[in-house]
Amino acid sequence: MAATKGLVPITRAYLASYYDKYPLPSLPDAAVDLASRLRALSADLTTAAAVPITPDEELLEQEAAGIPAHKIDENLWKNREQMEEILFLLNKSHCPVALQQKSTPEDAEIVSILDDIETKLKDMLKKLEQFQLKNADNVFNTVMTYMPQDFRGTLIRQQRERSERNKQAEVDALVSAGGSIRDRYTLLWKQQMERRVQLAQLGSATGVYKTLVRYLVGVPQVLLDFIQQINDDNGPMEEQRERYGPTLYTLTKLVLAIRLYLHVSLARYGQRKFEVFVNAPFFISAEDAGAADARKSDEYKETIIPAGKTHEVILSVEAVNSYIAWDFSLQQGALNMMLDIGFHVEYISPSGEKTLILPYRRYEADQGNFCTVLAGSYRLVWDNSYSSFFKKSLRYKVDAVPPVVEPAMPAVEP
Repeated sequence: MAATKGLVPITRAYLASYYDKYPLPSLPDAAVDLASRLRALSADLTTAAAVPITPDEELLEQEAAGIPAHKIDENLWKNREQMEEILFLLNKSHCPVALQQKSTPEDAEIVSILDDIETKLKDMLKKLEQFQLKNADNVFNTVMTYMPQDFRGTLIRQQRERSERNKQAEVDALVSAGGSIRDRYTLLWKQQMERRVQLAQLGSATGVYKTLVRYLVGVPQVLLDFIQQINDDNGPMEEQRERYGPTLYTLTKLVLAIRLYLHVSLARYGQRKFEVFVNAPFFISAEDAGAADARKSDEYKETIIPAGKTHEVILSVEAVNSYIAWDFSLQQGALNMMLDIGFHVEYISPSGEKTLILPYRRYEADQGNFCTVLAGSYRLVWDNSYSSFFKKSLRYKVDAVPPVVEPAMPAVEP
């Protein structure tokens, strides 16, 4: 155990004398001006574009206009979240087709600028992650310096390691279930708050540490008092929040403004109107299917599939050589991670017996068709039963197109 002689209460006033040695200059006004200008440009884009602002964009706009939380670590997590969201936007597969193909010299120049932004953001994100990990380890190791260096200290370390493994398993499960970047960081911040509670428990000898700490001898009370009160609203760390917080809060506002601008500008890049599947069924020609069937299959439908549920459509086929066709996609904005959904097709005989036609697979989007060999019912199933938390917004259209009847050839007189 480290020597405790000379230890004094770690109060806000005591920390103030320490922070006096490490002043942090304010960010230049240009950072604030840039954030304001980016938000104004975003507003102009959403007003002028034919595509109205989406709910995700409206939520992001409100967040960019709001006041950052008065917490150092929450802002660090928030900056990491926004950097990941921006990197998601800048991923080549999510960019507009014109930029992916560098259709014009202007497109190529924009791609070069975005590549540079992506490289710098990846570097900053990595440094921020390393800083948070190192800082967490430093705090814990400093506290452990004053704990008994026998089995009790070992048990406290093992408890922390077990807790961190469980937290990582929670995050992995969320990602596997299709959680968005925002969902993941909501969970990460919840876990950070749990760490705060555990730290307070260590200081007050309660919770999981009660048995281990209650009878420890020689642990300085000033240390226990500090780790119990460290994150209180007006506790010792409030001095750090007031001194260093404003600069960090300015960065939070700036990175939110950058993300908002990139989101609305890329979503409306090279916007054009396309008429798709007008007066014709999909996958086969109007001449083959007939004008009436073309009109029938023209409209897409939308539905929400809750977590743990499925959505199905049953199509009736009266004759063989009909076509079963489908086209679907998940509706998701750039604020979300890529999602998928299970899909399969099966034949149901008049007696109720089921035969799998299209094996189960998970898709982000798909279109396809097949020619039937049996009359009866065909069931198309979108499966979200594997998701424990997240609903899926599905946009789809399906159709059963009857077989083409060839006109009878006129009889040829001898």
